[in-house]
Amino acid sequence: MGPPKDTLFRSADMCLTQLYIANEIGREVVSALGEVGEVQFRDLNTDTTAFQKTFTQEIRRLDNVERQLRYFGSQIEKESIPVRPQYEFSNILAAPSASEIDELADNSERLEQRVSSLYDSYETLKKREVELTEWRWVLTEAGGFFDRGDVEEIRQSTEDDDAPLLRDVEQQPRGQNGDTTGGQSLSGMNIGFVAGVIPRSRIAAFERILWRTLRGNLYMNQSEIPKPIVDPTNNEEIQKNVFVIFAHGKEILAKIRKISESLGADLYSVDENSELRRDQVHEVNSRLSDLASVLRNTKNTLDAELTQIARSLAAWLVVVRKEKAVYQTLNRCSYDQARKTLIAEAWCPTNSLPLIKSTLQDVNDRAGLSVPTIVNQIKTSKTPPTYNKRNKFTEAFQTIIDAYGTAKYTEVNPGLPTIVTFPFLFAVMFGDMGHGSLMALAASAMIYWEKPLLKTKLNELVSMAFYGRYIMLMMGVYSIFTGLLYNDIFSKALTLFPSQWHWPDDFSTGQSVEANLEGSYRYPFGLDWNWHGTDNELLFSNSLKMKLSILLGWAHMTFSLCLSYINARHFKSPIDIWGNFVPGMVFFQSIFGYLVFTIIYKWCVDWIAIKKQPPSLLNMLIYMFLQPGTVAEDEKLYSGQETVQVILVLVAVICVPILLLLKPLYLRWEHNRARAMGYRGIGETSRFSALDDENEDGNTMNGGRDSMGSDREAAAMVTQDIGDEEHEEFEFSEVMIHQVIHTIEFCLNCVSHTASYLRLWALSLAHQQLSVVLWDMTLGNAFGMTGVLGVIMVVVFFYVWFFLSIAILCVMEGTSAMLHSLRLHWVEAMSKHFMGDGIMFQPFSFKLLLEEEENEG
Repeated sequence: MGPPKDTLFRSADMCLTQLYIANEIGREVVSALGEVGEVQFRDLNTDTTAFQKTFTQEIRRLDNVERQLRYFGSQIEKESIPVRPQYEFSNILAAPSASEIDELADNSERLEQRVSSLYDSYETLKKREVELTEWRWVLTEAGGFFDRGDVEEIRQSTEDDDAPLLRDVEQQPRGQNGDTTGGQSLSGMNIGFVAGVIPRSRIAAFERILWRTLRGNLYMNQSEIPKPIVDPTNNEEIQKNVFVIFAHGKEILAKIRKISESLGADLYSVDENSELRRDQVHEVNSRLSDLASVLRNTKNTLDAELTQIARSLAAWLVVVRKEKAVYQTLNRCSYDQARKTLIAEAWCPTNSLPLIKSTLQDVNDRAGLSVPTIVNQIKTSKTPPTYNKRNKFTEAFQTIIDAYGTAKYTEVNPGLPTIVTFPFLFAVMFGDMGHGSLMALAASAMIYWEKPLLKTKLNELVSMAFYGRYIMLMMGVYSIFTGLLYNDIFSKALTLFPSQWHWPDDFSTGQSVEANLEGSYRYPFGLDWNWHGTDNELLFSNSLKMKLSILLGWAHMTFSLCLSYINARHFKSPIDIWGNFVPGMVFFQSIFGYLVFTIIYKWCVDWIAIKKQPPSLLNMLIYMFLQPGTVAEDEKLYSGQETVQVILVLVAVICVPILLLLKPLYLRWEHNRARAMGYRGIGETSRFSALDDENEDGNTMNGGRDSMGSDREAAAMVTQDIGDEEHEEFEFSEVMIHQVIHTIEFCLNCVSHTASYLRLWALSLAHQQLSVVLWDMTLGNAFGMTGVLGVIMVVVFFYVWFFLSIAILCVMEGTSAMLHSLRLHWVEAMSKHFMGDGIMFQPFSFKLLLEEEENEG
């Protein structure tokens, strides 16, 4: 009998396989399996350090190549050069050949040296350009100071400050250019100066330090550079000032230079002679002109290299990451030195075995090896990983479930009913035909333009919406349905059918009016539109929605409890059926099933016809436990109600000790009986051989060998103990404590979880009232105006109403309703049958690898 067909109802049937791979084609085999994406390799070298593994050198080499590619990427991003995206490359999932990897490694090494050399040269030239630019500003600004001939200003400034600088300098005759005459220049007067450039943010601290250090024995002149200087190291613009400082003596000048350099100033040489300064300025301008030409050529060459790299960078990164993943997977295999064979163990879906075997055969045929790759199925007691196959429609729904926990292997997958229940419970809270239509249209647009959007870099919010586009579509469609039931479209009613109510013909304004029924005619679908705008609309709709919330919660939790029965049947655990499911279901139905019965019964009775006030069901439920067997006459629903309620309370009370004791006592009895009969304990499980092959008839392939000999040979060939999950010995106290916790939680949760479904009513009320308020405050006011102003206000308020409807009622309220629906599934429903302690199937897949890299990027 073949393996069961893969469905969404349960996880796929899995098997543990052992692969014997010739060392020559190990890389090709793993690469081919990475393209298939149906195999999860187990690590057989957990006790081996990373440095001792076989393919560590190859991984280091690829790490270096990946570092070089990341360096290219950072330089390309720095220069704002567009990178060719991955989707433009054809067959990007194909495994690269060994020659392609070698060529890529050599090419990246060569390109790194060239790009690094060009970039270093460019940075050096930029730094030289900055230095020359600053030197030109110093020559220009400081030259103006010398040309003005400010020696007298220096003397007067220092005299005013009681500083000894230039005290022996008297008024000297000056030439037309301001130069001192009579054979005395600044150097002749034993006055030196320091000129340079300093960041403007440090100029105040610079002046204070100089003044305090030199005690005023200086004269400082400064001016601002109007254009900011670009730092080539980090491309940061810095505002700088030019300064010239005059002082006596070499020691003081040396101190000034040290202080200047400590504060990040750059010092430049300036000649006090005007003719020599002009020659310096001319020389600096000539150098800058030549440097600009060299910089332009270097930049063009660097951009050309980076542009060429950008055309292939994405493909190179994919190739390196896939090759690195291949070698990391090969390091999970053990190596048989004697046979020069790689031995791997892997989980895979049983239905995918033929595909895997054919893929391995194709690799062998291409390599031309006579020794085939051997695939053996291993018998093991280890729990397989859970693999729920997905498509683009079910992926988002399954992700919702997996975010809470992974289902146990072959356990009922909660993702299947979630496809219906999640959007429906959302729609109960969001029910508005207009807002649901907007949501459905947005989801339909994302589905229609799905392929272009997949190739577009989306922001985080839009990306989340696009990932859940099919959930949005379902939520929108269900919201349209519930909006029809509520007869609610943008807070207004639709008159699809004639109302079952009619108003009296004669009534005065402001008078309280009561509508009357139209004979036996009833509104055929949903809520009658005549309820909108009435004084008691909220009383009626709240009562209806509150009771509907209880009904939906009861149905949802009952369905979830039934799934626990299906799981117990599947795992052949009758004690879970009789010890958990049956008493739990009876307890739940005897209380809340009875409440649902009374709600429906109350709806079915025409209380007006029998001229009786309908009883309060909340009071009935409370007094059912506080005063069993007693029902007030005005609170009675039906005859014999007292007896029925007493019986239900007794049944619920009896179910509690059954829930508490039946399963632990049965497990202890079963354990003692097994011990008495000499069976092996639960924790003493035997190990199966990893190489016992069986044919389709269940007979071993060992021919006429005796069973003992075959067992010895198979045991000798086992490469690793695969049954590494040890079972604990039976402890009655632990089982009993676990069951006590389960019983208390179940009984209390039956009450709290049922009440939690009242959020369906509360969120529906909030959404409907917000919609009414928004309409009244925008379009409702605009429609009350007349004339040209009325037309203008209608147009203006329409845009305001539409924008707020999208932002508040669709996005914010939709997100709130979605989160509440998520909580109802995770807490209220899934806790009835789902533990979430399974192991996720994580196959070695190039497709998944690239998706993860793209998400991280």
